[in-house]
This record gives sequence, C-alpha cells and structure tokens, in this order.
Amino acid sequence: MAEETIVKNTPQRRMSLRWKWALGSAVGVFLIFMLFALFLNIAFSNELVHNEKLQMQHSALVIKQRLGNLDKGGLDQQSIDHLLSTKGTDFSEITDDPIAMNVSKPGYQIALFKVNGQQVYPKQATDLRVKPGEKHDFYFEHKVLNLKGNLFWQEALYNNAGQKLGYIVTQNNLAVVHKIFQRIYLISGLLIAIGLMLIALFGYWWSGLLLQPVADIQKVVDHLKEDPQAPDRVIIQSRFHDELSSLAELVNDMLNRMQRFILQQHQFVEDVSHELRTPVAIVKGHMELLNRWGKDDPAILAESITASLTEMRRMEGLVQEMLDLTRADQVELTFTEGDTDVQDVIHSVYNNFKMIYPEFTFGLEDDLEGPTIVNMSRDHLEQILIILSDNAVKYSRKRQEVHFAASSTGPVVMLAVQDFGEGIKPQDAERVFDRFYRVDKARSRKQGGNGLGLSIAQKLIEGYGGHIELESVLGQGSIFRITLPIKAKNK
Repeated sequence: MAEETIVKNTPQRRMSLRWKWALGSAVGVFLIFMLFALFLNIAFSNELVHNEKLQMQHSALVIKQRLGNLDKGGLDQQSIDHLLSTKGTDFSEITDDPIAMNVSKPGYQIALFKVNGQQVYPKQATDLRVKPGEKHDFYFEHKVLNLKGNLFWQEALYNNAGQKLGYIVTQNNLAVVHKIFQRIYLISGLLIAIGLMLIALFGYWWSGLLLQPVADIQKVVDHLKEDPQAPDRVIIQSRFHDELSSLAELVNDMLNRMQRFILQQHQFVEDVSHELRTPVAIVKGHMELLNRWGKDDPAILAESITASLTEMRRMEGLVQEMLDLTRADQVELTFTEGDTDVQDVIHSVYNNFKMIYPEFTFGLEDDLEGPTIVNMSRDHLEQILIILSDNAVKYSRKRQEVHFAASSTGPVVMLAVQDFGEGIKPQDAERVFDRFYRVDKARSRKQGGNGLGLSIAQKLIEGYGGHIELESVLGQGSIFRITLPIKAKNK
C-alpha cells in the first residue's frame, strides 16, 4: 500500500485589521500629500522662475535705456563701462542698481554682442552666444523637472535713433532657486516622515477605538467556546451607535438564542426522561407480571394489555406534544411570512366545538369589522384556540358553557376564551404556563392531560410577537386573553 502523505494546513500569520487600517490610512494620506506637494512644487517653481524672468527683463531694459544714446558704431568696452557704471558711491545707490544687484548673484551673467556676434562686454570671454534668429525671448537649455539648466534672455539692442547696435544676452542658472528647493525638499522630507509616523500612530489608536466592539466580540466568543453557558455578553458602547454596535447587538441576540436553545434541549431531555419514567414503569410492571404468572389468567392478561395500551397511547401523545413544544420554541426562526384571517379561524373553531360537544353551550362575540389579518400560520392559531377551548371543556363540568370573543384595538387584535368551571387558585395561576404543571395532577392524569398544552400555546403566541394572560376566580371560571399584532397593509 502506498504511503499516504498528510499535509497539515498551518495557519499563516495574518496582519490584524487594526494594523491594516493604520498602514492603509498612512499610505492613503501619504499619496494625497504627495499629490498636493507635487502641485505646490510646480506652482511655486513657476512663480520663482517667473520672478527671475522679470528681473532679467528689468536688467535688459535698464541696459537698453542707458545705451540708447550710442551711435551705430559706439558699442565698445569703454562706452559700455561708462554708461553701465553706478553713478554714486553710496551703498544704497549700489543696491538700487538692478544691473549691479543681478550681476552679483551667483550664476548670473550679462553679455553684450555686436551685430556680427562679437562679444564686447564684459572683457573676459564667456560661454554666452547669440542665438540666430532670436529677437527677444526666453529659452532653456537642458531643462528638467528640478529646474536644473540655464535660463537665457536674448534681446536686440537699438539706440534712440532706431539703429541696431547689437544684442543683449543674459544667463541665469537659477542657483538661488535650486538652493531654495533643496531646503524645501529637505523640510518636506522631514515633515513627511514625521507626518507618516503620527498618522500611523493616530490610525492605530483610532482603529483600536472604533474596532473595540470587534475585539469584545472575539473575546466573548473565545470564552463561550470553553463554556457555552457562560453569561458573557458584548458590551454595547453607548457613545457610538454604528454598524459595529448593531453587529454587537446582533451577536448578543444570537448568543441569547443559542443558550436558550441549549437550555431547551437539556430541558427537553430531562422532561422526556422524567415524564416517560412512569408509563414505562407501568408497562414494564405489567409485562413482568405477565411473564411470571399472569399470562395464564385471562382476566389479568386482559387488564395488563389494556393498561399497557393506555400508557403507550399516553406516551405517544406526550412525545407529540413535546415535539410541538420544541417547534413552538423555534417558531420565530422557522416561520417567515403568512396571512391568517383571525375572524375566519375563530369562527371555524367555534363551529367545530359546537359540533363535537353538543351538550355544551358555546357563544361567540365577534366585534371585528371584516377580515383581520395577522402574520402567523393558520394551523398555529387554530392549535392555540383548540388548546384553550379543550381546557375550557375539560374543566367545565357543572356549568357547561364556553364563550369566545374577538375584537381589535389599534394595531392589535384581541381574542378571549372564557369558561365557567372550577377556576384556578392565584398561586396556581402563576404557574399554569410552566411545562408539565398540572393544577390537579390526579384529575389531569385521569383526563389525559400532560401539562404541556398551555406551554405550547404561550410559546406560539410569544413567537409571533403576541401575549397571553390569564384571569381566574376560584369557583367561577377562567378567561384566557390573547393579543396579537395586526399585519400592516402593503401600500
């Protein structure tokens, strides 16, 4: 036989939702910040370059004004030095001279050329050249996004007579702009790093606050794994009422139902074992009696068989009632939608009992104005009325009279079943809806009751959002009142 290889699925390490939230917030804010920074960088760089252009144009304009009196052949070194030099010697006059201030900037050059392209100013040779075909315009060389490159301004130079003297060429390598942006990039990088850390920490703290209900749910569920009957529940934060709070309420409701079903299952097993013990013991006793010597005695044999069959029928009815009670406990989950006319059902039960018990007097007070629809199963409503009517008949031996009543008030319909029998003591009235509770155990057993009918009726009514109550006076009779919500009409 080939060896089987068993592969175990080892759980992978997962990142918590809290960390995902924190990192996602940080990345999202970072991207948004970078987009804004990019737009601001473009706008700010354009503004700085625009200012540099204005200064270059202003310098060229001053040069043109000072050289305007030269004749066509007067563009020489001496004349230029004389006309472009600062007139005063005060520092304030020097700082007011745009030519002096611009030339003093790092990376800034001004050159004058004759018409033939020969450089006449300054004396030292420069890399500046006249660009053919350009009269006056800006142009970049090797321009890239970070503004590295040289900005040039070239303009033809004319005297006051309109004669062309040559060209003015200015160069600005934007060293000041580059320095400013280096500082901006440095500061922005530090701010981004600090901002990311602060955003991540804030996101981690804020996500922990918002996801606290999820953590509480996980803690409660983990505890309930060990002890399904533990009373732990998720704490609902009163400060927030959002989807997570609704989820916490839903989990609490689910846990309540789960524990209720577990208790019902345990109670079902205990009740069945308790209630079946007596009939099983009776059947067993008769079988042992027949096994020993009774099978030879026809009278004892007949008596044992009759008693055993009676107990078997009682067990069959008990099991059926227990199943009905279990289904009644779960009606709010198993039933979804239905339309039942209360008026039709109560008339049907009333007519059936008149036919079954002709010796009884039955009365019906119907104050309903036409069909009244409730959201429940018709079979369940009939079962409830039959249980109450059957009890009324059982305990009405002296005055054999049963009354039915139906009316509606606002959004509810009210039903009542009244008998004029023995009545119930106050201490017993508080427990008549308990499982297997009998007011008179001996008489109830003789009449075939198991003490489950009223429990079934109560569970069904409450499962459909209704209510049942008992009014009883000892020796005068009892009234069971039912209240059910009327189904709203679809608009």
